[in-house]
Amino acid sequence: MASQEEKQSQPFTDIFNEDEAEKSFLLSKPACIIVLGKPCSGKKTLAGKLAQIWKCILIEASEVIQTNINEGTEYGLKCQELLYKGQSISEELVTEMILKKIESPEVAHFGYVLSGFPSLSEEYMTVSQQMEKIRNLKLKPDFLINIKCSDYDLCQRVSGQRQRPDSGEIYQRNQWDPSLIEKQKKNRDQPEEENEEDEAEAEEMEEETEQDSLKMSEMIDQLVQRPEDMLENIKERVGLYKDTMLRSLEDLMAEQDSQYLIELDGNREPDELLASVVSRLQSMDVRNGAPIIRLQSQQEEMLEGVENDELLRVLSSFKLIAPRYRWRRSRWGPVCPVALKNGDIVMGNPELAVSFLGKMYVLSSPEALKMFMLNPRPYLLPPMPMPPCKVLVFGPPLSGRTTVCKLIANKYKGKFLDMAELIQSHVEELREKKAEQVRRYEIEKAKTAVEDSLESEKQSEEPEMSELTDLHPEGEEVVEEAVEGSSESEDTLSPETYAEVLERAIAELMKKNKDRFPGAPEKGGWVVDNFPLSEGHWSALSERGLLPDTVVCLKDTETGGGCILRRTYLANKDEFDSKILKRLAEEALEKEKEEEEERREIPEMLTSEEGEQSQADAEEKDSRGAMYACASVRDRTNPCSDYETWRRWGGCKYLKEGCNEGRARLFLEVPSARTRGKGHRLQHRRCPLTIRKNFCTEHIF
Repeated sequence: MASQEEKQSQPFTDIFNEDEAEKSFLLSKPACIIVLGKPCSGKKTLAGKLAQIWKCILIEASEVIQTNINEGTEYGLKCQELLYKGQSISEELVTEMILKKIESPEVAHFGYVLSGFPSLSEEYMTVSQQMEKIRNLKLKPDFLINIKCSDYDLCQRVSGQRQRPDSGEIYQRNQWDPSLIEKQKKNRDQPEEENEEDEAEAEEMEEETEQDSLKMSEMIDQLVQRPEDMLENIKERVGLYKDTMLRSLEDLMAEQDSQYLIELDGNREPDELLASVVSRLQSMDVRNGAPIIRLQSQQEEMLEGVENDELLRVLSSFKLIAPRYRWRRSRWGPVCPVALKNGDIVMGNPELAVSFLGKMYVLSSPEALKMFMLNPRPYLLPPMPMPPCKVLVFGPPLSGRTTVCKLIANKYKGKFLDMAELIQSHVEELREKKAEQVRRYEIEKAKTAVEDSLESEKQSEEPEMSELTDLHPEGEEVVEEAVEGSSESEDTLSPETYAEVLERAIAELMKKNKDRFPGAPEKGGWVVDNFPLSEGHWSALSERGLLPDTVVCLKDTETGGGCILRRTYLANKDEFDSKILKRLAEEALEKEKEEEEERREIPEMLTSEEGEQSQADAEEKDSRGAMYACASVRDRTNPCSDYETWRRWGGCKYLKEGCNEGRARLFLEVPSARTRGKGHRLQHRRCPLTIRKNFCTEHIF
């Protein structure tokens, strides 16, 4: 029955590891205690004190009613309406409020101390039904505290209670009876061995007792006895308890493990009972509730315009629980854990900072603060803090977009959305509409052309335009070509269409989002590939509230995009290789054709060069004969007249014409040097085809 019998999922938690210890506490069950006993045995008093010390939630009929009225809940408004009418609150309404309080978020975190349930009244539920409710509670009780007291002692103590009407405070007999007060005073006055400190404490207690006795003597006449505290009424209630509830309670306590059953003597003082229970709980290593402390109150100076690191540093010194012990920052940093659990990344407000388990958390709104203060466990349990996974990835083709998207989706347990696949149906629909429009336009155009030709030829025998329903085969081919051309053209959809398609896909995803992993947020869990494509897409996403938390932009950082080019080549290697080989083959064939043409031109060129050479030799011979004739006349007067005549003649120049083609080509070499009398020798050099080569004479001494 008790939760301590359930095995923990991690029995070997390292208590010295901070993260494991925190996780162990967040997964642990809070302390749940039920206080049982006879009517007026002190159950409510003990439960209230224990809840205050152990940081648990007190669940008791009057306390639950008052809480609902103060908070203005639906139950509270009903109770207030009944009280205004002077009617009593029904047992059904009280039971519903108690059971709902047990299932509330604050009880799931702090635990509870239940008193007054099961109830003696069987107006709404019988005692056995109430016991069955206790056995079926989601948070089953860990400890049962049974206050035992004899009937005589209980009747005497309750019948001696008095109430002050103006304040509702209840006084026991030893607080208002003068004889008992005097007896207690005499017992304190007995001589005992006391040190100086004990004497000082005794003097303070005597002064307080005297003041209390003076106040009590003044208001003793105002005290009254309640009807339920009268002896005959308390006896009747004790008898009803034995008849209707005692047997069921004994069965419940018999089912409980004996080490988790605490039995107390009801004749002892409430403080003594409380100390006994606390020592027993501490010996059993029962964890008390972890409080949540508001770091900054409204009266303190507001922290505005402070950066994240500076903000956390300042908040760490607020409301220290011990000197030089600062609050530490959590893994959430300045992000609100409640908003992150809901699937949004929202920065917290410094005015709403709290501390829990020695760490700081900054909430974003009063509603988030209220939810966190009630129960912080759902927002801190693993796998939190996990990003909500709202990611857009875009980049050039073959940059690894799809691979990155799938890796991110796998890491954060999200879903991969390919925008091209999502929009494909809309693109095809747009293409079909466009093709239909083109088809209609071409058909109308063809019909108009036929009508114009008929009117121009004035062939009245031909059918009228209304009868031209079938096109000529050539006209059909023109229409089909136009339709194919329109389908090959790029079709672009509006950014609003893209945003609408993405919104529908995310809405469908949110329905199954909680199945991603235990405690997954409702929002997020999507990674979109190759989107957005333009600034208009960003605007459309912003209008619909679909902006992501993370945007991944892929680009090639190598010079000239070398990485993308290599990937493109490897992805289409066969196609590219075939195109390259085809181009090389075409270039080789073209080169062979050019070489063949050049080989054909060489014989023709040589024939023309030989004709030119023979003509040049004849001219050279004539000029040489004239030169010798002239030299023979002048040799008689001047021995150097031969060379002078040669100079005056301007030298013998041999001109060899080049080819008129534009290619780079050289003249053929002259096989040997030629000499022309008197020591003149012919020189030759190489030159391009487009340049003439001059053969000049040079005198050799």
